[in-house]
Amino acid sequence: MADEVFDLVDAEGRVIGHASRAQCHADPSLLHQAVHLFVFHPDGRLFLQKRSMTKRIQPGRWDTSVGGHVGLGEPAHRALLREAREELGLQRIEPDFLHSYIWRSEVESELVRTYRCTHRGPFELQSDEIDEGRFFTLPEVRALVGTGQLTPNLEHELGLLGILDPPGARTAAQR
Repeated sequence: MADEVFDLVDAEGRVIGHASRAQCHADPSLLHQAVHLFVFHPDGRLFLQKRSMTKRIQPGRWDTSVGGHVGLGEPAHRALLREAREELGLQRIEPDFLHSYIWRSEVESELVRTYRCTHRGPFELQSDEIDEGRFFTLPEVRALVGTGQLTPNLEHELGLLGILDPPGARTAAQR
């Protein structure tokens, strides 16, 4: 099977070149695009997926509900809908855009666009990508932070979403 090719982008998301998945995952100077989706149950619980133990990056750790790369020439929103369908079997969702940011690690750099939606399931997990998935209460998610059970990227995003700083948790000195 041929290696996937991704658009390389600048910090604003403008395409400046192309590179293979293998190149992007071996050279952190190659900024490429990814999409993340946070799926919340109507009761406020958050669905997380546990990355397959066969994944090269962060195997066996809990991660965003859906996450994947944007394909060559593919609009980010379309990539998000494709990934949601492939990973969780989600059809006809209307995700809301939350934010974008650049995530850098020792192996790659991604311009991540993050979305959210509400869905109660059931889900059809993509078995070669996901070992398990389930809804967590927000206190359960917070309890996993710093234990090594979550991907570092997920921990970063939980901060961006305000999940790590529950209302009333900050001291007067922090306000």
